[in-house]
Amino acid sequence: MPSTTEPTARKSAYPWAFRARFRRGGSGWRGSRLAIGRISEAVDEVLRMQRLDPLLAAQGAVLFLQRLSPALADVDSSTGALGNAAHGAVQALVPVIAKAPATASQRVAWLESLFAALQEDDPPYIESVGEAWGELCVTEELASRWADELLPTVRRVHQDRQAGKFGWFTGTAACLSALYKAQRHDELLQVLDLNPRPSWHESVWGARVLLAKGQVEEGIAYLERRCAQQVSPGALASFAEDALLQAGQRQQAYERYARTAHQANSRLATYRSLAKAYPEIGSDQLLRDLIRSTPGEEGKWFATAKTLKRYDLALELAQVSPCDPKTLTRAARDHLTKEPEFALGAAKAALAWIATGHGYELTGLDVLEAYRHLQESARLCGQGSAVEVWLQDLLSDDKPAVVWMRRGLGMR
Repeated sequence: MPSTTEPTARKSAYPWAFRARFRRGGSGWRGSRLAIGRISEAVDEVLRMQRLDPLLAAQGAVLFLQRLSPALADVDSSTGALGNAAHGAVQALVPVIAKAPATASQRVAWLESLFAALQEDDPPYIESVGEAWGELCVTEELASRWADELLPTVRRVHQDRQAGKFGWFTGTAACLSALYKAQRHDELLQVLDLNPRPSWHESVWGARVLLAKGQVEEGIAYLERRCAQQVSPGALASFAEDALLQAGQRQQAYERYARTAHQANSRLATYRSLAKAYPEIGSDQLLRDLIRSTPGEEGKWFATAKTLKRYDLALELAQVSPCDPKTLTRAARDHLTKEPEFALGAAKAALAWIATGHGYELTGLDVLEAYRHLQESARLCGQGSAVEVWLQDLLSDDKPAVVWMRRGLGMR
């Protein structure tokens, strides 16, 4: 691309603290934790400067992104934490560069510097810069110039792939992003159609084009058709949910995609994520919707209902499908004084599921603990006699673990 290199004396003269810490080969193999900390410090340094001098901050952001990959080339990145930190830095600094009050020639120089850095990005710590290329161009005119520069190579790579040859170009993401920014939507779709093996990161631009045309369902279907086998259901659901939300179709987003899009590491975290995203959905309805979405696993929502103080529902769930006896026993222990009736129900459920053979690596101590909480909660509720009858009935049955339980409790 034609260069208009403008001297950046301010950038060269300003004593950025990160400059000394991010130099080629400056970190060793075991320096991952230190490098993550220094990335955070560098981003903070640039963001602080943005409040004082946005132009200087943008120059610092460009400088940092240029130095990032060479500085981390020798660092162990096997855990993924370093890559996540680098990606976070890119996400934080791209807006700094895009919003800076730069002249056209300054912005051209920044983009050329960043594109050169992308060519040497190995390991690929700043590859997501390419996906933000249109944003970095700021104007449709500059984005169109970059698209013209990159498009022939992208087409040639896709033609090689059609011929069964290996083809790769580090500027593909930048080209697609620039085409989108330049409003050259039809060309973008045509380029994507040339690729016999489109990736998620490429295909998403085609879906965005359809969304920009108001074709929401078509955009979602486009991405599902091309990428369903490449990415997790959560990634597809997140895109679809966001597309419907942007189109003002909140109910559709909630009913069709929200539960998958907000799937978290625990059921409680999933509930909280959805409650935050859809405050208009009542807490009771939200919880019951989540329970209905996992038929046969109702018992696994016990802990969530308990944490939300939906005690009656929690006990109901613990009886519908298997629930971890240890979880039930802990619930009984923790609620003995404040919610003795709930504690009693939880203890009974724990013993009932143990009797059927459910539970992981249970010992006689687990049976004794559940029994102890059963006795104590029954006393507090004034149901000692009734609970004793219930327990005798339970231990008179022919369930798989009854004999073992009776032996552990010292019963004949």
